[in-house]
Amino acid sequence: MTTYELAQVNIGRLTAPLDAPEIKDFTDNLEPVNAVADASDGFVWRLQGETGDATDIRIYDDEWMLVNMSVWRDADALKAFMYAGTHRELLSRRREFFQRLSEAVTTLWWVQAGHRPTVKEAEERLTHLRENGPTAYAFTLTKTFSPPAS
Repeated sequence: MTTYELAQVNIGRLTAPLDAPEIKDFTDNLEPVNAVADASDGFVWRLQGETGDATDIRIYDDEWMLVNMSVWRDADALKAFMYAGTHRELLSRRREFFQRLSEAVTTLWWVQAGHRPTVKEAEERLTHLRENGPTAYAFTLTKTFSPPAS
């Protein structure tokens, strides 16, 4: 029987360079928030570059676009992390750090346990969601789908 884990990607287009004072609160909290995620119940994996976070990795060939990608046991584990503590506070302040985009910036999909998604895979899933709305291939926290049948 194949088991599945939940992959998520979210992107944001910066309002200023990473070293700008306007987004210092965001950059200063990356390491502590990532440490909480890493220790969270249900956390499996997160995308990291040479810096230990993903700030040196880009998506859609856009130098201003940051990508955050992780894998979780399930949607409940992801939500428990997202809506608690410092992450919740920073999420509520996201417009200070990231531009408002008209297209979807977050998507989820099921991966076989042990699979680590690539940025290219995340681009494909997010583009699919933007073009087709939520489906079993790419969905949202408000419109989720069950893992594939084994």
